[in-house]
Amino acid sequence: MLLAVDTSTLWVGLALYDGTQVVGEEIWQTHHHHTVELAPALNNILARSGITARDLRALAVALGPGSFTSLRIGLGLIKGMAYALHLPMVGVPTLDFLASSRPVRDLPMAAVLQAGRGRLAVGWYHNQAGAWAADGDATVMTVEELAQSVREPTLICGELSAVERQTLSRKRKNVILASPAQSLRRPSYLAEVAWRRWQAGRVDDPLSLAPIYLHIADPIPA
Repeated sequence: MLLAVDTSTLWVGLALYDGTQVVGEEIWQTHHHHTVELAPALNNILARSGITARDLRALAVALGPGSFTSLRIGLGLIKGMAYALHLPMVGVPTLDFLASSRPVRDLPMAAVLQAGRGRLAVGWYHNQAGAWAADGDATVMTVEELAQSVREPTLICGELSAVERQTLSRKRKNVILASPAQSLRRPSYLAEVAWRRWQAGRVDDPLSLAPIYLHIADPIPA
């Protein structure tokens, strides 16, 4: 059983995955209460699924980009569990598993999430052998800058406010905007990506694994 935790933004997610099915999943929007809400939510999803910590075989965590504080809360929890339970852990960039949730098409795609102060973290992806592949590192831009950068039919999914959706929808010829439900960041996709990496032996060192924080362009030291 693999436990996946995503605390990249105000949207928090937990998932339990056994390689063949999603055993449990919970997604909610917190009001900057990650610290007090995460541990009780974890206990609840384990209890409802009939799972104990002893049943876990691997751990996954979203690395961001996202909020400095919220990312470190999720990473701190998973690192603590990895050490205490002697479990392997896998870190996955948040935009990568957000992109993996969308059907692959022969169009470019921008996966986005809130970066604070009216900015978006944007990752660009393309179809490579039937899977979404990242085009370089994620960047930070405003929704206006994102709209101006779209010059051909492009898929866009992820966290967007009503105003941001309206701004992007003005470019009707080129912007193919995923619906709010299609844009929801689900931890079960994080779990699937992490499961494949774990099975392939691509696990991370808890000591050196660090969140991705785009405001300074480099990962924050662990």
